[in-house]
Order: sequence, then C-alpha cells, then structure tokens
Amino acid sequence: MSNVTREVSRVRSTKRESSEKDGRRNSQLQAPFGKERIHKEPLHPQYVAGFIDGEGSFSVSVGKHKTMKRGSEVRLEFEIELRADDRDILERICATIGCGRIYDLSYDRYGWYPHVKYKIGGVKDMQKYLVPFLDKHPLQAKKGEVYVFFRQIVMMFARKEHLTDEGFEKILKLRDEIRARGKKAKTHAKTLTR
Repeated sequence: MSNVTREVSRVRSTKRESSEKDGRRNSQLQAPFGKERIHKEPLHPQYVAGFIDGEGSFSVSVGKHKTMKRGSEVRLEFEIELRADDRDILERICATIGCGRIYDLSYDRYGWYPHVKYKIGGVKDMQKYLVPFLDKHPLQAKKGEVYVFFRQIVMMFARKEHLTDEGFEKILKLRDEIRARGKKAKTHAKTLTR
C-alpha cells in the first residue's frame, strides 16, 4: 500500500472497509491524484500567492522512525484545504505551481461538508517547484515570515543537514519560530514558558 493511499485512509476516512483492494477504508473517497490528471488553465501567479497567504499552511512535524539513528524524523508539508465544492481552484493552483497532489477528505463524523486538500509533501518537489515559485512571487501577509523559516528547513534538507544532530536541533528551533507565528501561537507560547 502506498503512502499516498494510507494518508487518505488513516487521516480522514470515516468508514473501515478492509475489502478495498487499493487500501482506502472509505470507498467514497477518490484516490489522490496530481498534475498528470489535471487539465485546467493555470491561475495568475500573484493570485496563487495571495491564496497561499490566506489559506496555505506550512508545517514541520517530528515523528518516530524505527530505522533512523535518533529514532525520529522531520516531515515537511505544504497544504491548502478547502470545501470540496472548491476543488477546481485547488486543481488550478496545482497546475500553476507544477507539482503536488489533490486528496479527498471526509468529515462525516463531524457533520461537515466534504473537503479537498492540495498537498506538497516531498522535499524535492518543494525545492524544485514551491520554493522558486514563492521566491518569485513573495507572500505579503504574516505567512511570509513563516515561509522564510520553512524555506530554510527545505534548503537544509537539500544539503542533508537534517541528518546531523546539529542540523536536527536547528530545525527544531526553526519549527518553534513557525509555531510562534501560527494560529495556536498563544498556546505554543504558554508551553514554552512552562
């Protein structure tokens, strides 16, 4: 089972149907797809930058990893999540940036409308497509500050600095800077002062 399929199954699906051949638990969710299946007109790059300012999310997480020496790994993600009836705009953003995948999300258990997510999870794609795009079309809102720290981490990955103890610690500090500017900044600040 691919990582892409597991994400849709584990994170957002609400029904468990183990008989699905492709591994998705919720058969009503479409399998993820990328730009190879999108034949939409790209958007103006400044529009996309503004959309990212408002709806984009840069995240840096640390998770357990059995085969890594320190027992954990850093994961980077860029995503935009909207209601499913706005799928077209995410597909056009994907076509404009030139990489990423579109995922169906189900929030039935909360009584919410279905959602759709545009996600770039590979550091190589971030380095080749996302970073040059955002460097050429800078973000204007507070999220631009977050991007500066996120970009540093992407570049550290490109230089393989995340594999060293010193690089790992620096990434954790940059992640704290990102969190301090996020939606949960007050909660994060309280955690740091304890």
